[in-house]
Amino acid sequence: MDFLRPASWEDALAAKAAHPAAVPIAGGTDVMVEINFDHRRPEYLMDLGRIGELSDWEVGADTVRLGASVPYARIMEHLRAELPGLALAAHTVASPQIRNRGGVGGNLGTASPAGDAHPALLAAGAEIEAVSVRGSRRIPVDAFYTGVKRNALAPDELIRAVHIARADGPQQFSKVGTRNAMVIAVCAFALALHPHSRTVRTGIGSAAPTPLRAGTAEDFLNAALDEEGLWESRRDLTPSIARQFAQLAAASCNPIDDVRGTAQYRRHAVAVMARRTLTWTWETYRAERSPRCV
Repeated sequence: MDFLRPASWEDALAAKAAHPAAVPIAGGTDVMVEINFDHRRPEYLMDLGRIGELSDWEVGADTVRLGASVPYARIMEHLRAELPGLALAAHTVASPQIRNRGGVGGNLGTASPAGDAHPALLAAGAEIEAVSVRGSRRIPVDAFYTGVKRNALAPDELIRAVHIARADGPQQFSKVGTRNAMVIAVCAFALALHPHSRTVRTGIGSAAPTPLRAGTAEDFLNAALDEEGLWESRRDLTPSIARQFAQLAAASCNPIDDVRGTAQYRRHAVAVMARRTLTWTWETYRAERSPRCV
């Protein structure tokens, strides 16, 4: 195994073009585990630790540009207001040591269905900035996950940043694990209210071959909120709406049985998390004094 250590972003792109099979490493919290257990043996490892711009973020009027290597700990500390769903997800990542090393770019590169960042990114409608020597492009997060631990990056592309709209409404994240810390998700669920567009988005993790949205559940809830005039009135959600949303969210899953949980349990847990996160976000929305959607 050869080790590449580019000193600049341009050097990294050139190295990736010359060695498309090179595996980028920043925090190393996913890649090194696979190497240590001999699940992966890449020909080249590319250390991106010297490229400082990957650890920077920029808060704009409408969007946050999050460098691929920004650690979860910094998201929790500095971006809780702008990216509340992602900050909540960051809280559940492993241990303090890993939260100080790992970042969203690594989660996206690995593309594990159990990655903690994925549901929050789906619910927020993020875009991934992929760059190569040929140029750059933005990949909508909905199109990023192409299979089990596979993504839409071309062989010569690297993730430079993630672009996420600043929250215009409440967001929530919930995760079920076999213990409280240092655990891979049995399943996870994120929900974001977007009052400006009067839409709701979701994200589900570890309950299908890829992270996914509960599209049918979203469509049902968007229609219910609109037909009942709930965006304007901010009245309580009826139990039947919350129950139907939860059932549709669970039906969106395609889970498996494994050592962490059965498919049946995962569907049940997603339904419970969907109902709870909807209740929490709607209660927060109702409590806000200044309507954001009128």
